[in-house]
Order: sequence, then structure tokens, then C-alpha cells
Amino acid sequence: MHAAKAPTSLIADSRASYDLVARYVLASAEKMPEENYAFRPSPDVRTFAQLVGHIADAQYIGCSAVNGEKYTPRDIEKNQSGKAELIPALKEAIAYCESTWSKITDSRAADRVELFGRPRAKLAALDLGTAHAFEHYGNMVTYMRIKRVVPPSSEK
Repeated sequence: MHAAKAPTSLIADSRASYDLVARYVLASAEKMPEENYAFRPSPDVRTFAQLVGHIADAQYIGCSAVNGEKYTPRDIEKNQSGKAELIPALKEAIAYCESTWSKITDSRAADRVELFGRPRAKLAALDLGTAHAFEHYGNMVTYMRIKRVVPPSSEK
């Protein structure tokens, strides 16, 4: 048995998780049929469209902090509900965070930023965004399964 090779970069290793969830979320948004965008399994949870919008909105929170920019709410979740408008909004939000990831280095990963009222390491702020996206990807998977759509992470 071979020992696992150590990551060449702390950032590259962490970014791989972000890239994975970003691909899953975008592929889910693209794969879910338009008629299911208004679906919600229970009246007290978001619709599939709202999930897509919420994930898109959230991309700007931690990434703007890491970029040293003032967070500006986009309200995608509140103002967009169609597949045709949500997918480009999600792509733009992911591209914004991908740009942020491409600028951070291992030597700057521990630099502090303010996020949700407390100081955090830049890498921690980005990882929080990854965790949040995975949380809501889990919701998307449930919605897709209910509608008999195979989620991207289960495709062969």
C-alpha cells in the first residue's frame, strides 16, 4: 500500500473541495427540469429555484471579504426564479469565487478578514463558503431524488 502524497499546496487542496461542490451545484441547476424549479418538498422550505439563488447569493459573502471588498447583496434568491436566469447568475457567482480562490496563496491564507461579525483566516472564510455550498447541495440532491432526477454526484 502506498502512502498518500501530501498536497502540494494547502490552498490547492482546499480549493479542490470548492471546485467539486461548484461543479455539482451548477450541474444540478442545469440538470433539473424547468418545471421542477418551483418544487418544494414542504411549505416551510425553499423551492429548488430559491436554493439555486441562495447558493449564488452566498458566493459573494465570504469571497468579497477575502477580496477586501464590501459585500453587496444581489438578492438573487428573492428576485430570480426561472432556470434561464438563475443558471447565468450562478455561473457568475461561481466565477467570482473562482477568481478569489485564484488570488489567495498559502502565505496569505491565515490573514484575517471580518466575516459574520468576527475575524477569520481567509482560508477559513473560503472553506465556510464551501461547507455552505455542500450543505445546500445536499438539499438539491433530496429535491432531485424526489423528482426522480439522478444528482451529478451519483452519475457514473
